[in-house]
Amino acid sequence: MSTLPSNDLPRKQTASVYTVMLALSALFLLIAVIAMFIELGRYAPQYWNTSEARPNVQVSVPPASDVRFLA
Repeated sequence: MSTLPSNDLPRKQTASVYTVMLALSALFLLIAVIAMFIELGRYAPQYWNTSEARPNVQVSVPPASDVRFLA
């Protein structure tokens, strides 16, 4: 190898298969996130609004002092 400066410009490396796979996976992840936000808007438009979530059945749980354990 020569240590003399050269007038040739260094050539840029081409994208390898792994670089293309990385770019495609990032693109597909972005598409998946957008699709999940669309599904969230369609199926759960007000999931934070709990005032409408009233149970139809009352569940009664006995107090802890009434529970007997088999030993």
